[in-house]
Amino acid sequence: MNKKLKMLAFDFGASSGRAMLGTFDGEKLILEEKHRFSNDPVNIRGSLYWDILRLFHEIKQGILQCANSGNKDFASIGIDTWGVDYGLLDKNGDLLGNPYNYRDTRTEGMMDEAFKKVDKEEIFKQTGIQFLQFNTIYQLLSTTIKQPEILEQAETLLLIPDLFNYFLTGVKSTEYTNATTTQLFNPVKDDWAKDLMGKLNIPERIFTDVVDAGTIIGPLSQDISFELGVNSVPVISVASHDTGSAVAAVPVKEGEDFVYISCGTWSLMGVESNQPVINKRAYELNFTNEGGVNKTTRFLKNIMGLWLTQECKRQWDREGEKYSFAELEEMAWNSKPFVSFIDPDHPGFMTPGDMPNRIREYCRKTNQPIPETKGKVIRCISQSLALKYRSTVECLEDIFGKRFNVIHMVGGGIKDRMLCQFTANATGREVIAGPVEATSIGNLIVQGMALNEIGSLAQGREIIKNSFPVTTYEPDMADEWEAAYDRFKKLININI
Repeated sequence: MNKKLKMLAFDFGASSGRAMLGTFDGEKLILEEKHRFSNDPVNIRGSLYWDILRLFHEIKQGILQCANSGNKDFASIGIDTWGVDYGLLDKNGDLLGNPYNYRDTRTEGMMDEAFKKVDKEEIFKQTGIQFLQFNTIYQLLSTTIKQPEILEQAETLLLIPDLFNYFLTGVKSTEYTNATTTQLFNPVKDDWAKDLMGKLNIPERIFTDVVDAGTIIGPLSQDISFELGVNSVPVISVASHDTGSAVAAVPVKEGEDFVYISCGTWSLMGVESNQPVINKRAYELNFTNEGGVNKTTRFLKNIMGLWLTQECKRQWDREGEKYSFAELEEMAWNSKPFVSFIDPDHPGFMTPGDMPNRIREYCRKTNQPIPETKGKVIRCISQSLALKYRSTVECLEDIFGKRFNVIHMVGGGIKDRMLCQFTANATGREVIAGPVEATSIGNLIVQGMALNEIGSLAQGREIIKNSFPVTTYEPDMADEWEAAYDRFKKLININI
């Protein structure tokens, strides 16, 4: 490489977004944050939406900030976001309302409605996806029942990153890693599950062709290029599901067995497989088969994650007691261990609200000591998450018939050093944490592959190993955590 390659990655999480400039010199990747912004769901008349036009405005601001910092020579743009949510376009290509947030309550009861029409096991057989009430399939089923006129007007459905790509280029397409999150895609046939759509009265015509991660969608439109004063660079459909990008950034050698946790608002915990794992045991344990870079499979389980801590902090902020995450972590460290536990995936923790009191109510109903202080609440969350990780890794070992000795944790959640250490302690396995900005890094690696500057995902992971530090956590307090796990299993009725 004769000159440095600059690429711009937009990474949207469920609570914030960022524009990250990646500079690649042929050996190392340097990351620089150019713009960061909040991503705040908006509650209107009891419905929860994404403020999609403001978020697109923030994409423009990120491009401007990059260009105005002396980096007009960036070569490409890639966008990743959360999964399952979507926008609907009419025949003129205009947006039919704000996209709903996946935590909106309109999907309550929709799984049962779906099972009346299609056997639950048949849905898993066709899609290989974990049953979660916010999956696209149940969002659309809700619309067919409650707002059929919207689907009559709709000509195109675009998942959120594909919607942003459309806003930037005018091109409508759906990227593979995100398509697989919908529970409407058949990974074995490598196509939409059209038979399933028909049985649920979901119109097949609104779905676009599916493209692979690393596809160049098209150039930045002339109007946006002119508005922002930048070149009409290619927009690349990266691994547009944020976990797909994060897993691409796990710094492992080719062929290495590992478990990953993409740790943020959600904890996505699983393994990388060369093919979908759709069998009775995966169905019974409610695992999911999501697409990865190079058509690999992210075989994983969605765990509620740091949403619990984030919601607690939001509640305390509303009450005028503002503490940083670091201060809350310190309070938790200073609290007595192994007093109370929760099931992080309990349905009562799904929607926004007064999370500290919901946790206390859970403990009250399960006849445990009630965590009254902030430190006790956070300690309860972190211990419970670590123990849920242990149950998940044991399920993975049951399904694959082998032991996994190393867990790689990536993403912003690894700033919580207590959670990383608890994960090592609870699982009895070495935990390697890093990189923090894994999603943006994976996004950039795929852009580099699309531009033919990075030869393969394996090479990309070597670049990551050479570019970003990791921290290793060794297991400790084995007896205490073993006893805690016995209590935890009884509490949430886990059967491995």
